[in-house]
Amino acid sequence: MSDPIRIFDRATVRRHRDRAAPRLGDYDFLFRETASRLADRLEDVARDFPLVADIGCHGGEMAAAIRGRRGVETIIQTDLSPAMARCAGGLCVAADEEFLPLRDGSLDAVVSNLSLHWVNDLPGTLVQIRRALKPDGLLLAAMLGGETLYELRQCLTQAEVAVEGGLSPRVSPFTDSRDLGALLQRAGFALPVVDSDLITVRYENPMRLLDDLRGMGESNAVAERRKGFTRRTTLLTALERYVAEFRDADDGRLPATFHVLYMHAWAPHASQQKPLRPGSAANRLADALKAEEFNLDGKPRQN
Repeated sequence: MSDPIRIFDRATVRRHRDRAAPRLGDYDFLFRETASRLADRLEDVARDFPLVADIGCHGGEMAAAIRGRRGVETIIQTDLSPAMARCAGGLCVAADEEFLPLRDGSLDAVVSNLSLHWVNDLPGTLVQIRRALKPDGLLLAAMLGGETLYELRQCLTQAEVAVEGGLSPRVSPFTDSRDLGALLQRAGFALPVVDSDLITVRYENPMRLLDDLRGMGESNAVAERRKGFTRRTTLLTALERYVAEFRDADDGRLPATFHVLYMHAWAPHASQQKPLRPGSAANRLADALKAEEFNLDGKPRQN
């Protein structure tokens, strides 16, 4: 049997969230913003979802955004961090996203807000979610994507090479929309849709960004990261580069980009739309466009 995938140190993820939980309300702006955007997407679905699970609930931002909307009555919240679970309140339990305590076929919908990017075995977690959904149940989730914090990553890379002559993983690897769509299909979901937003937060200085990441519980938890504190010279060089390369000429503020991927997919059901069999179309596209159709050899095709 092959060794399990280990990109992230899950114990460190939990420790970061435990540490952040007491003051999360001072730093939860991004969680609240994406929860609101997910809730708007839920409103676009003409269905009711009485029983919902919120996977990786943080401080309960997602539950607050959807409670009472689209027939949502009961929300089961889970989080890797016991402290976050207590912070969220309501019907909440500490549970690992990689080992979900959810009964097969029990849920009308599963939501997840900015948590799945810390999961080592994302395909396995998606399979567990799909199994927990009733037939035609909905998955609606947001996670951070590949362009997240590209400004910080670029400056840390340049600084570490210049000061230390090498590299270590300092910012989490992220997936992209094409990979995510393929993972949803691989996990057995039907009708998967993936889209994205770029949310830019503007700071007076880059230390405020680092403070926000720590306050959200989103600090580096890559398993192969260099242990111990970043060298002072390396950090100062990175921050100086950040200011030099990204400061806005008009207001002097610094952008930090968060690339948010949104997933919308369904547990399979016989009533769902299915692609037509190739060659079964009753009408020709050329007729609809009032255009002439040609063969591959360039000759007009005969009707």
